[in-house]
Formats: sequence, structure tokens, C-alpha cells
Amino acid sequence: MSVQRIASRYAKSLVDLSVEQNKLERVLEDVQSFKEVSQNRDFYLLIKSPIVNASKKEAIVNELFAKKYDELTMAFLRILITKGREAYMPEIADEFIEQYKKLKHISTVRVTTAVELDEASLKAIKDKLLSSSDTEQNVELEVIIDPDLIGGFVVEFDDKIYDASVKHKLDQLKKDFTGNLYISQIVAK
Repeated sequence: MSVQRIASRYAKSLVDLSVEQNKLERVLEDVQSFKEVSQNRDFYLLIKSPIVNASKKEAIVNELFAKKYDELTMAFLRILITKGREAYMPEIADEFIEQYKKLKHISTVRVTTAVELDEASLKAIKDKLLSSSDTEQNVELEVIIDPDLIGGFVVEFDDKIYDASVKHKLDQLKKDFTGNLYISQIVAK
């Protein structure tokens, strides 16, 4: 079975349980915290390691998270370890967050700009996205600064990209000029 399918099924189970027990927001906090911790290379390698036995992993997870996480989240982590699915924990965390966003009708939109945008510009972009039928009812902006764009911005969400950057326009011009047969015929004479 693929990693994506395993992650999706376990994440859906956790979403359903947390909705049923009215703990969705609390479990989301736990999952986001777990995702941050799994960015630590040593912890990530420990979770993925087939050499470290399940009881040792469970003891470490209990020590790290038992006092901070909700009992539902802890029970879920224990089940994953018992079933031998602990290697998929980071992927399950990512999938849980995606399913939460679908449930709450949240679209994550990545806005890449050459310089930092002020709040008014970000609000204008967000309002424009909300007024379109392409995004969900709520928009979460993820702003990235890339000086290589020279100017303008790039908006990405779902499978859509709107590139209004100066770099893109210059690349298009370069492509148009290199493919211009009229100029190449003049040079050839």
C-alpha cells in the first residue's frame, strides 16, 4: 500500500474521532506541534528507524508528549506504534492538516513576491481570492520573498499558478525573441 494511502486513511480516522469527541481544534494543535518536532532530524530518524523497537519508540513518545498532548492524540500515536506504522507519522500529520483544511473550507495560497508586501496589499490579494470561485470560503496566505522575481508576484494554490512577476515577463520576451523567424531571416542574408 502506498504511503499516501496509508497516511490518508489514518489521518481520516483521527479527523473523524476528533470531530466525534469535539476535540478537533485541540488535536490540530497537537498534530501541528508533532509536525514541528518531526522537523528535528534526530527525532525523524528515530521514528523512521526499523532498528529501534516499538516499546522504545513508545517510551520516547510518551516522555516527549504525554504531558502536552490530549489523550486522544496520545492514544492515536500509541496505536500507530503498536501497528508498526510509526514511520508514517510525519506523513499522517501532513495529511491530517490537509483534511482539516478541507473540512473547514480553508484554501492555502502561496504568494511569492520580490519584496515584502504591506498589510493592505496582502488584504487586497486575499479579498480578490475570496471573491473568486476558485478558492474556498477561507484563505490562508503563505508569503514567500524571492528577490529573483525582480518585481511583481506569483500566486499558487491547488494546481493553479498565476505568475505576474517581472522575471516571468522577461523570460517570455526572451523566448519570443529567440523564436522570431523574421529576425533570423534578416541576419541570415
